[in-house]
Amino acid sequence: MAEFEDKDADKNVEIWKVKKLIKSMEKAKGNGTSMISLIMPPKTQIPMTQKMLTDEYGTASNIKSRVNRLSVLSAITSTQQKLKLFSTVPKNGLVLYCGEVITEEGKEKKMTIAFEPFKPINTSLYLCDNKFHTEPLSELLESDDKFGFIIMDGNGALFGSVSGNTREVLHKFTVDLPKKHGRGGQSALRFARLRDEKRHNYIRKVAEVAVQNFITNDKVNVAGLILAGSADFKTELDRSDLFDPRLQAKVIKIVDVSYGGENGFNQAIELSAETLSNVKFIQEKKLINQYFEEISQDTGKFCYGISDTLKALELGACAVVIVWEGLDTIRYTLKDADGNEIIKNIAPKTPKEEFLIDKEGQEMEIISDMPFLEWLAEHYKDFGATLEFVTDRSSEGAQFVKGFGGIGAMLRYKVNFEQLVSDDEDEYYSDSDEY
Repeated sequence: MAEFEDKDADKNVEIWKVKKLIKSMEKAKGNGTSMISLIMPPKTQIPMTQKMLTDEYGTASNIKSRVNRLSVLSAITSTQQKLKLFSTVPKNGLVLYCGEVITEEGKEKKMTIAFEPFKPINTSLYLCDNKFHTEPLSELLESDDKFGFIIMDGNGALFGSVSGNTREVLHKFTVDLPKKHGRGGQSALRFARLRDEKRHNYIRKVAEVAVQNFITNDKVNVAGLILAGSADFKTELDRSDLFDPRLQAKVIKIVDVSYGGENGFNQAIELSAETLSNVKFIQEKKLINQYFEEISQDTGKFCYGISDTLKALELGACAVVIVWEGLDTIRYTLKDADGNEIIKNIAPKTPKEEFLIDKEGQEMEIISDMPFLEWLAEHYKDFGATLEFVTDRSSEGAQFVKGFGGIGAMLRYKVNFEQLVSDDEDEYYSDSDEY
């Protein structure tokens, strides 16, 4: 099984959390203009922001409508109180949302959310409106993945990297290779042998320099590799035993370019643009295909459905948990008549009377409920697992959702789930995998 980068997986979890936050913030509606959106980039001075809020408080005191005035003043005061908890702005900046929102039941509820983004946020924002402004958070979702480029032709090789809009030439060297035809005085066989030897040495050098540029501390430092060139050197490199298998596994595209060097680099970037933007999609397909491969080979090192995945997690057997980002199961903590706590994971449309009755026919009390995905995102590390979110936009993703309930795992070792069946299994793992 391929190793998955914990760092990348952690970033995917953070991206999922931001997406979820944006979704919930967009749903929130206020009464009047009492919803504050405050975004402070790194190195913002908190005393300056507090002074700005004090000035805003003075301005808001002149609002004619009493109800609106009081709600705006209350939101500003709550924002000031929340800011007092921070002595300095965290290194990635600070995002704060505060205000009175109207719940689905039509009641007013105070909402305050403050967090440090998982990467630096460059937008400065203060708005008091009838909704929360989440547009600046979208920059957190933009990919900052770095991609490696190797441009090869008969004159030499160039190694470069691209991250966002930044391109960098890491290394380049020239080479003097004999052309295909020999000159008089040399046998054709000897000339062909010398030519092949020089090509072989060229590919060896490219493979060695690729390791120096794209592997750091025994780990590949790019999200993907693009091989480009005007001759068939790039294909030879890709197939060569000299090419480090860790880098070979990261090759996402091989492109033909008309030039070598920096012009070839620019052309390769243009030709790879669509592939780079779809890299998450490619990684997702690769991950799910790997999971399907475990199933088709019947290795036993896989599971699917909430019930089996939770059992495997508790055993510490999960290497990678794969979950559909749209899974809307609710995790209930219930208390039965004897005071025992029972966990049930239920599809949201399930009538409560169907899962609130215990084995004795007694109705159980709901202690708490939370989205299962939220619980998983908070606790997956406790079980030594990696968590990967997938969509249902690819055919593989759609098959994973429809055929396997949108959740499964690749395991470190084979688990016999039939032996784990216990009398109270249905009570503890109430599975709702019908999607």
